Amino acid sequence: MNSVIITLPPPVAEASSRHTSDTSADFTACSLDTLDLEKTGREDNHSVHPETDAEDFKLPAKHPKHKRIFHLPVFSTHRRLIALTVVLNLALLALGASLHWHDNLPAIGYLVISNITIAVLIRQQRIINLLFFLATCTKTRLPLRIRWMLGKIYHFGGLHSACAVSATVWLLLFTISATALRASRAVQSPSEILLFLTYMIDLLLVAIVILALPRFRSKFHNTFEATHRFMGWSALLLVWIHTIFLIRDFKSPDQSMARAFFTSVSPYLLLLITVSIASPWLYLHKVPVTITKPSTHAIIVKFEGVKQTFPGSSSAISIAPLYEWHSFANIPSPGSNGFRLVISRAGDWTSSVIDKPPSHFWVRGIPTAGVANMETLFHKVLYVATGSGIGPVLPHLLAKRVPSRLFWSTRTPEQTYGHELVTEIRNSSPDAVIHDTTALGKPDMVKKAYQLCRESNAEAVIVISNQKLTRKVVYGMEARGIPAFGAIWDS
Repeated sequence: MNSVIITLPPPVAEASSRHTSDTSADFTACSLDTLDLEKTGREDNHSVHPETDAEDFKLPAKHPKHKRIFHLPVFSTHRRLIALTVVLNLALLALGASLHWHDNLPAIGYLVISNITIAVLIRQQRIINLLFFLATCTKTRLPLRIRWMLGKIYHFGGLHSACAVSATVWLLLFTISATALRASRAVQSPSEILLFLTYMIDLLLVAIVILALPRFRSKFHNTFEATHRFMGWSALLLVWIHTIFLIRDFKSPDQSMARAFFTSVSPYLLLLITVSIASPWLYLHKVPVTITKPSTHAIIVKFEGVKQTFPGSSSAISIAPLYEWHSFANIPSPGSNGFRLVISRAGDWTSSVIDKPPSHFWVRGIPTAGVANMETLFHKVLYVATGSGIGPVLPHLLAKRVPSRLFWSTRTPEQTYGHELVTEIRNSSPDAVIHDTTALGKPDMVKKAYQLCRESNAEAVIVISNQKLTRKVVYGMEARGIPAFGAIWDS
């Protein structure tokens, strides 16, 4: 049966003029599972939106395969960045083989630390904000195809993953070479302590890579996060010590240790890595919150008396700061200096927060830009959100930086998220299309997104939903020639 698109009746209140915003770099502003379309069975009173009630709308066919091949998930920007990184490292490996680097441990050590530096810096909050600024500073001046490409900047996680794995592989090669060199009893060979440190770092990096594999990470997220953090810190400490011994073992006989250390590149790269990892923790603070609970499915967390965040940002929050962090979109609070987060039930952590709301949250680092910041690259955008995906979208609707249209699919919106929030959405986007899945079931998201995009003359579509549906809608749009963006698993 074809679904019917409906909207909630417009509220009487005046539209808000606040300017602030959304999305996270981990995912956007809500846990992936939170955004699933939900379906039960009750009806509410709604008015039908005449523009989108055409049941005879036909979704056009996808472009020929040769025109959409690079929009296939297997050729995503994320994977292309991984491929590029691997090719560059293989080229360095070939160069090293031709120059007999196998017994040049300092050279291999530089490649290990260089890859680790890129892997760490690309995840640094200020670097992320800079990347988003550079990608969007051209606004709408460039041709659409170039803006489409720039909009994929949030795929930077491909560099993080590829460089981390490459560093691990280079370290394994270092280990083989160091062991062979030690066994050969060469005049200048690694000391026993250097070999021991190398083996220890090997174990840590290999464990980090294995535990970060998508299947393990999604199934045991808390374990992944704790091991990633504590093993990463341990590895960093050991790499510092390892670097000191490597310089000592392979410096020129006539060179002092101090001179060898300060003329080497590695200590400066390690200092950069250390500052990058430590800096978010320098901003760690505990903030009192006020929590509104419109339903057993969602809460609205209000941070009072804190600095307003920029449009399109997210904040990382925690109850136990050493173990578990979650990122949510920052929504401005009209009439106050604070901001709000929407948290929906999706797993153990969100369920515990909803069932037993805390009085404080820990906040770490600075507000970080997210995928929806791509809106400024286009003359008009269509936002497609499901469930609490409205959280990352609402700040953009309030900021009104570019003309936009909203399609929000969720169950009983007012009962789930509260009349006040839904009224705010309708005030900020009077032509919003809100589909109540409780009354109407799940819509064809690709079809409705394409239909509304064409009706509203939007240049691009931004999707805030769970991973599976985001991927489906993004590909469904791009396969038909429409730029589309939605946070990926590693964004």
